Amino acid sequence: MSNITRVDPVNEIARLDPFLNVDDMFNRFMMRPILRGAAGPQIKMDVKETDGQYLIHADIPGVNKDDIHVTVEGNRVSISAEVKQEKETKEGERVISRERSYGMASRSFSLGAELDQENVKASYNNGVLELTLPKKPGTAVREISIS
Repeated sequence: MSNITRVDPVNEIARLDPFLNVDDMFNRFMMRPILRGAAGPQIKMDVKETDGQYLIHADIPGVNKDDIHVTVEGNRVSISAEVKQEKETKEGERVISRERSYGMASRSFSLGAELDQENVKASYNNGVLELTLPKKPGTAVREISIS
């Protein structure tokens, strides 16, 4: 079985690791794909469904809850957050490596049922956004038989 490795060529090229030998550096630079989809912060999430609602857990670490925005329209949910960079450096201190991503992160998706916008609940604790999205009454999915 092969190992799958997440690649971020922009950060790998820009970052100098003094403990990396020359052969590894050559292989990392020459053997990796040049372009990858997203280079900024990402929102990773889990979506669960019960009979009456959807439950979303979205990882958004290092963000103030005031910088997170959630919108619900019909069955479409959008989550956006601004990950701010710490700019504090003390005298005599220099940055050797910077791997954390900064900037805007967003995620939009559609769910299988219309949502009751008035009863949506959101909480943010320890870097995890939890959304409880109740389904609108009478919008159950119905399977159609084919004749």
